[in-house]
Amino acid sequence: MAKPKKTPRPKAAPPRGFRDYFGAEVAQRKAMLDAIAEVYHLYGFEALESSAVETVEALGKFLPDVDRPNEGVFAWQEEESDWLALRYDLTAPLARVYAEHRNTLPTPYRRYAMGPVWRNEKPGPGRFRQFYQCDADTVGTASVAADAEICAMLADVLERVGIARGDYIVRVNNRKVLNGVMEVAGVFDPSEPDRFARERGIVLRAIDKLDRLGKDGVGQLLTKGRLDESGDFTEGAGLTQHQAATILTFLSTNDAVDRSPNPQIPADWDFFEHEEEGWRIAPRNLNVCAYLRRIVGMSKSGNEGIDELEQLARLVAAQGYYANRIVIDPSVVRGLGYYTGPVYEAELTFEITDEKGRPRQFGSVAGGGRYDDLVTRFTGQQVPATGVSVGVDRLLAALTAKGKLQAEAPGPVVVTVMDRDRMADYQAICATLRQAGIRAEVYLGNPRNFGNQLKYADNRKSPAAIIQGSDEAARGVVQVKDLILGARLAQDATVEEWKENPSQTEVPLADLVPHLKRLLA
Repeated sequence: MAKPKKTPRPKAAPPRGFRDYFGAEVAQRKAMLDAIAEVYHLYGFEALESSAVETVEALGKFLPDVDRPNEGVFAWQEEESDWLALRYDLTAPLARVYAEHRNTLPTPYRRYAMGPVWRNEKPGPGRFRQFYQCDADTVGTASVAADAEICAMLADVLERVGIARGDYIVRVNNRKVLNGVMEVAGVFDPSEPDRFARERGIVLRAIDKLDRLGKDGVGQLLTKGRLDESGDFTEGAGLTQHQAATILTFLSTNDAVDRSPNPQIPADWDFFEHEEEGWRIAPRNLNVCAYLRRIVGMSKSGNEGIDELEQLARLVAAQGYYANRIVIDPSVVRGLGYYTGPVYEAELTFEITDEKGRPRQFGSVAGGGRYDDLVTRFTGQQVPATGVSVGVDRLLAALTAKGKLQAEAPGPVVVTVMDRDRMADYQAICATLRQAGIRAEVYLGNPRNFGNQLKYADNRKSPAAIIQGSDEAARGVVQVKDLILGARLAQDATVEEWKENPSQTEVPLADLVPHLKRLLA
């Protein structure tokens, strides 16, 4: 008789594209979320926690993967009921919440939300299927002042979490300007918005690759296509050389403005001329707008977009945010199809070293824009909205690269166990420390080997260990072993240093709390 097959044990590993987060990482993320929330709250935004699960119908067609417009989410069907899905961002749930509660919410409605999102996409290095987002949105106003406020707030968020001024830039463009340029290039017809949709999609994705491919590579994608070094061919938009030249002229705006920094500027902008770091900052954004007007010509959409960019530049300059922090940049596209006006992204400008040892800029850590049509699916009415999403994991990686995050957070003070029968005394010592705000724990393993207790404290990154045998208890004292000092002395200390800086000190039990506070400080 054949033996029954044993059920194989499950593999002790997370699913592909997911990962586990341990103590220090969780603490660092929480600290960052708290810092960002402080800025959002300072700007008058209110917290919102929406469901992690939405109906597929509520999420709609605006999925993040352009190449797979009907994919990208983790979805399942309830028995004889709706299809449900994990949220892929925090914006689609906001549209549903606002549509559902719009009669009781203030208008405009200003909310921020933080939490994990899930995307059913192919994972890769640094690309996970679950990650945190941190959003702020204003719903119910078409005022460009709302977009300007988001850009200013984004700059404040970056500086609040530790990104120094000069190490970031908030880049701003407008989808209407892009439409105007494509109208001039013959790939956008305002009377038939869906016409040339395929070509526009390729053009937008090509523009988004400008930093990586350069103008020559983008030009190939705009026309016949591009063959990369590996032999892979990417289909082009099929534009003529003349059409492609219009797009490339648009992408050359920054270079052209830097070469000729004084086209005609409205006289009322003199008020905002500002000397900072040796150059006139505010007019730089104006020069870009003036240059763009010559490209979009008579396009109504293009000129509306430039009007909005000029207004946004006025508003941020009036608050002291000049082009060294918030800059109009025609190369900003943003991938999602629902953006209808200003779009913006925050880019970190300092260099890091990639896995092959090559220097490169860190890149984008946040982005957003105006999306005036998203709520329409629920209400049938256009509801203007604008917002930004901060990539928390990307920001944490950036701060780590800059050396501004500790690799390991300090652990708790460990109270060792010298006598099993005196566990209540050790717990009482711990309680006293906790009441004083000092993180502490009693060793709960096998206390027979005292060396193992100290190894445990080292593994926990403990700053100190408390030792009290029966002799110390009778005298009302404890031994405090400074594990941080002890580790340093063990590495390179001389005999004289050991004598001058003993790593273990006898302390009266009544003085333990102030002694530890001095040690921890």
